[in-house]
Amino acid sequence: MTDLLATYSAAGPGHDEMLQATGAARVAWERLAAGARLGSGQQLTAHAEEVATLLADHGVPDGGWALDPLPVLLDEVEWTQLEGAIRQRSELLDEILTDLYGPRRLLTAGLLPPELVLSHRGFVRAADGIRVPGRHQLFCTGADLARNADGSWAVMSVRSQAPVGMGYAMEGRRALAQVLAGLYRGLRIRRIGPFFRDMLEHLRAVAPSGSDDDPRIALLTAGPTSPAAFDEGYLASMLGIPLVQPEDLLVEDGRVWARGLGQRQAVDVLLRRVDAEDCDPLEQHGGRGTPGLLHAARTGAVTIVNPLGSGVLENPALLTYLPRLSRALRGEDLALGSAVTYWCGERSMCSHVIANLGRLVIKPTSPHRHGSAVRGWELTNDQRADLAVQIAAQPWAWVGQEPVEASTTPTVHATGLAARPTVLRTFAVASADGYQVMPGALGTVVAPGPSARRTDIAKDVWILATEPLRATPSGRPEPVLRRPAEPTGISPRAAGDLLELGRWTERAEGTVRLLRAVVHRREDDAGEGGADVGAQALDVLHGALREVTADLPLSQLITEAGTRGTIAHAVGRMSRAAASARDHLSPDTWLALSSLERTLQRERRRDDGDAGLGLVPTLGRLLEGLLALGGVYAESMVHDVGWSFLEVGRRVERAHALVVTLGPTVTTRRPVAVEALVLESVLMAHESVLTHRRRYASRPPLPGTLALLLHDTTNPHGLAFQLARLAELLADLPGANGGARSRDQLLVDVVDLLTELPTTALAEDAGGARTHLAESLEAMAWRLRALEAEVRAVHLASPRSARWSAEAWA
Repeated sequence: MTDLLATYSAAGPGHDEMLQATGAARVAWERLAAGARLGSGQQLTAHAEEVATLLADHGVPDGGWALDPLPVLLDEVEWTQLEGAIRQRSELLDEILTDLYGPRRLLTAGLLPPELVLSHRGFVRAADGIRVPGRHQLFCTGADLARNADGSWAVMSVRSQAPVGMGYAMEGRRALAQVLAGLYRGLRIRRIGPFFRDMLEHLRAVAPSGSDDDPRIALLTAGPTSPAAFDEGYLASMLGIPLVQPEDLLVEDGRVWARGLGQRQAVDVLLRRVDAEDCDPLEQHGGRGTPGLLHAARTGAVTIVNPLGSGVLENPALLTYLPRLSRALRGEDLALGSAVTYWCGERSMCSHVIANLGRLVIKPTSPHRHGSAVRGWELTNDQRADLAVQIAAQPWAWVGQEPVEASTTPTVHATGLAARPTVLRTFAVASADGYQVMPGALGTVVAPGPSARRTDIAKDVWILATEPLRATPSGRPEPVLRRPAEPTGISPRAAGDLLELGRWTERAEGTVRLLRAVVHRREDDAGEGGADVGAQALDVLHGALREVTADLPLSQLITEAGTRGTIAHAVGRMSRAAASARDHLSPDTWLALSSLERTLQRERRRDDGDAGLGLVPTLGRLLEGLLALGGVYAESMVHDVGWSFLEVGRRVERAHALVVTLGPTVTTRRPVAVEALVLESVLMAHESVLTHRRRYASRPPLPGTLALLLHDTTNPHGLAFQLARLAELLADLPGANGGARSRDQLLVDVVDLLTELPTTALAEDAGGARTHLAESLEAMAWRLRALEAEVRAVHLASPRSARWSAEAWA
């Protein structure tokens, strides 16, 4: 037994997943300890750091989810029993859901109190009679399980509306399969990849009867602001289906369509990850969503899974009645019990809950209305009295639950291993012959004590098989993410996200290059021309930097995320746009983005006040990350319509940044030596200084600089190059519908202004100002910004659903 394993002990009297009653480690955990080198605290820390890096490289939002490098181990014999019990519960929940939106015999026969169902937020009256094709109405379920002190499992809660966590479970598996590669290959661990392939087949099977052999499936998400955005995006990538948001859909001609640029495409199946009240504003007053979506589901034009109204099964009061319902509907006892739950809608149970507030977990039946669960033993006497009044006023809205001491598992922390309570979320998906259970789960570390209060630390769950596993055809431990198919084309919303991604990527790169040129000039301000000449040139460059970015110290221009114009702000906007367009991007995108974030974090920690050459390594690493990202765009993305919008964003931003930078640097005549230093820095900021030196072999004269930066059609950082590229890109963009005249005229105007510059650009007035050049650059700048706005108006405008308001019609 390794040193750390020998010192590990369970945190309390309950069950520990690793230790036997004698205190010795179970055999599988001994193998895990040896393979993961649990005797070395340093190695554990390295594993944790490697896992964190992998998650960042895969696009997991920073701070939102962490993965412990040690999995939970369960043997296949125990899992087989648990799997059968989960399947039984899923079948029971499906029968309950089918009845509640059909004959409702459970209510009329008194097996379920009507108040428990009809008062719950998850019961959607408008969904009455809507049927999912096939045997099952409930497509997928999630159940949160905890092991009691006696070793038995209990269900803490049900997830039936939009079970979150399947994407996280797969991400956790992929990360640990890399970090613990040798151990993962050595142990017989049941793979979870086939579960997702089967899930896609089951989605196809529930398509409406009129669909073809290859139905169009999409995952309906609330968007990048959803707390489950990563999970949803990852799941969509695993299934190979696109993400759509409610505003991407419309109902016309008796069907549901996905908005596309210049076209629309039918959608047959929606894997719903949006709350029911936000699906259709016509039938769910006060909500957002797609008008007419419920009617389309009611007529069978589209299949929505899980169906609208399935959230009623998440009512914790239902746990009280499941044993009775199982015997009535299926003639059998539940193989897997629930945490003991008392529904206050029944008088005797309500009295019991109020009398025992100090030792129960109190949960509202609809958390959206009454807040989250509270632990009675943590409340003051006054708080308990207030809670008792609330329960007495609306008893049907509350349950009391006996606390469960969840079993503990070894978890890595700063000083080694600690025993931490862990809850497992299991997943099951409907199939033709029942429910298929994922051969694994998503573990979550909870706070110590009888609370089951979740933390942000997750655990992968390994099911150890008794028989050798058949290797996947690729030889990999799990299938690689598939790029989503494009059955619904690209929506205006997604195209806009890609336009934003291109724009902010270019903004970040331009800021890095300009800031690097200023830092180098700052260190060289006592060069050939003398300190005074260098200082004057530096003043000009500082003024240009403030105009283009923000008025902040140089170091804060890198790290200050809350101020528009900084590098950190641009990187943050890039990450948000990429998250929203995840299904259109290569997974390699997240490698480059995480590299940028890590560089920014290191610079924040450095914080030594050095605003000189100390910034150069950081700027170099940022530029490397941005160049890598540009390579991903160019070589790893399909050059489709989405890529074209990304390129439009980059080209417009690069052109605009160039003319804005030239305004404060070249439109006023300065002493020859000062102007030469300024122009050299401008050329450096736009990656053209070496080309200029090859051509002119002297200090940069203004005519040569303007020729290279403005007129040279072969310079990829020059204005003429951007305008020519934009003309090609804009000509191929779909969805203009004849409204591109003003868009094209703006581009033509910029080209005309550029064409006129050679004869008049260098003319100066009496004060030394190059007035015509300044006016031309300013005119080009606002037209370029207007061009971007016009692209949005012409190609990307789509109706937005608004919240229905009765007052609006009063």
